Amino acid sequence: MGRILIVAMLVLALIVGAFMYYLQVYAYYEDVSAEVGDITLPVMPEGGEPLVVPFTNFRGIDSISSPLRYRACFETDINMITLAATAQALPFAEPRVAPRWFDCFDAARIGADLQSGDATAYLSVPNLEYGIDRVIAFYPDGRGYIWHEINPCGEAVFNRNPAPENCPEPPESLQ
Repeated sequence: MGRILIVAMLVLALIVGAFMYYLQVYAYYEDVSAEVGDITLPVMPEGGEPLVVPFTNFRGIDSISSPLRYRACFETDINMITLAATAQALPFAEPRVAPRWFDCFDAARIGADLQSGDATAYLSVPNLEYGIDRVIAFYPDGRGYIWHEINPCGEAVFNRNPAPENCPEPPESLQ
């Protein structure tokens, strides 16, 4: 009787583990699309019209469970010299790991290429949601990758610390 109980508990643990894995890696993601004008960069100095990034071969995923789960890959023919002169580079951007099945987005490689200078990351949409910025990394050959990351305002407020002085007022739900 003890062996049957142990085997039943192991089978149950395996089923629950497989279900949890499915929920984390597959269940909440959905494909997203983009249209002309959806991928933009604010221009420097601030106040001008955003720079619209032309793109092809867009693939994107997002999840309702977290604003940090957005990932996208695309190709562009934007001029890298114009980009460097008009957009705000983010020297310390770090891409988030994407699910293995979303094979166009390799966060480890993108991160290494950002550190080595083979790619450059730019701020796309600051405070997309409070404390969350959209970041785009560009390669000279025209590849582009998008992800969301927590900005300093979000990091402070999400850790229940006061927002730094240059941050917008946090929403009531975060105070």
